[in-house]
Amino acid sequence: MPSRLDELVEQTPASRDRFMDFLRAASIATVVFGHWFIGMIIWNHGLIRETSAVGVTSGLWLGTWFFQVMPIFFFVGGFSNLVTYDSFMRRGRSTREFVKTRVERLLRPSLVFLGIWLVIQVVLHLTDTGAPAGPRIWDGTKLLRGMLPPGATVPFGPLWFLGVYLVVVAIAPWTIALHRRFGLRAPAAMILGTIVCDFIGFVVGISWVRWFNVAFVLLLPHQLGHFYADGRLQRARKRVYWAMALIGLGGLVLLTTPLVFGLFGRARFDWFPGIGYYPKSLLGTDVERISNAYPPTVCFMLGGIWTIGGVMLLRPYLTRWLQRRRPWKVTIYMNTVIMTVFLWHMTACLLAILMLWPLGFGHQTDSTPRWWIERFVWILVPAAILAVLIAIFGRFERARERAPA
Repeated sequence: MPSRLDELVEQTPASRDRFMDFLRAASIATVVFGHWFIGMIIWNHGLIRETSAVGVTSGLWLGTWFFQVMPIFFFVGGFSNLVTYDSFMRRGRSTREFVKTRVERLLRPSLVFLGIWLVIQVVLHLTDTGAPAGPRIWDGTKLLRGMLPPGATVPFGPLWFLGVYLVVVAIAPWTIALHRRFGLRAPAAMILGTIVCDFIGFVVGISWVRWFNVAFVLLLPHQLGHFYADGRLQRARKRVYWAMALIGLGGLVLLTTPLVFGLFGRARFDWFPGIGYYPKSLLGTDVERISNAYPPTVCFMLGGIWTIGGVMLLRPYLTRWLQRRRPWKVTIYMNTVIMTVFLWHMTACLLAILMLWPLGFGHQTDSTPRWWIERFVWILVPAAILAVLIAIFGRFERARERAPA
């Protein structure tokens, strides 16, 4: 008997853009793999946290140029938000309904995640398990037990991204209005704004201005997704995609080597302490004093431009491949549990730590040969645990089973 998933495969309309569904699924899968792969575990004094191996592993920064997929997720979001918004408008529904529906789709599985972890934290507090951490909430009681606040990744790291994306969804009607009124001038202004904020932050020395780049850099791929949704990006010539990829990669090479900033002499070490130029990693490393990600820099923006150009070059090949039943079936399945995967993947990692740490796994704090060999364990075990968590909690995301929107 055909499964519901098989029915969704059979019912896929010819007009569906399978490429964007694939990008959404692939970007989240890459995030999950990356978090599990680069993690170095630190368990001290009753607190568990993870740090990134990128900062202590020679050459691993190059992987962030190819696997920093956050811009791709925002790109798909820009496409999906405009398509859904137009569908709401054609049916005579309001902008408020559009935002409410989109936000509810994100919040339903998120509230389940938060509810479960609220119960776990209450139990940890009542049993005095794990060291206290986080902000003080009353008297001598701190918010968390056994783990640091979200920036330490395990298990609440995904929540900051969810918070940012909820804001993007809420303002999507305005970004769509900007797209229709100003066209290419909107992303051009975001690019210029990023450059100006970095200049003021690094050269002038007013560092807080750099936080405006959270808006400029993260909204840029979302804005480019609007161009995909209305068909203009697909109609562009292939040389446009090549230009995006080459300008993005070329800019990264120039800005992350001493060649360019050597012209400014010693002053560049005031802008980039200990480095003298933009750091190479597009992730925070916990080692370098300057991060390309927190807040995002021109380099992070260039990474987004190059990856969007790159995936557009791959689009014809991926579209043909996704006409096959098996890859499309996997893509549909991933999209039906995508929020569950995203929210729970670091909980799976934490449960793996609790299981494997007493057995001697995960104790390396440098990229030793044993650390590399253990990568297989730290992918397979969390993956098995995540599969169980999906079976338990995926139902809250699949409350209305249908092809991904």
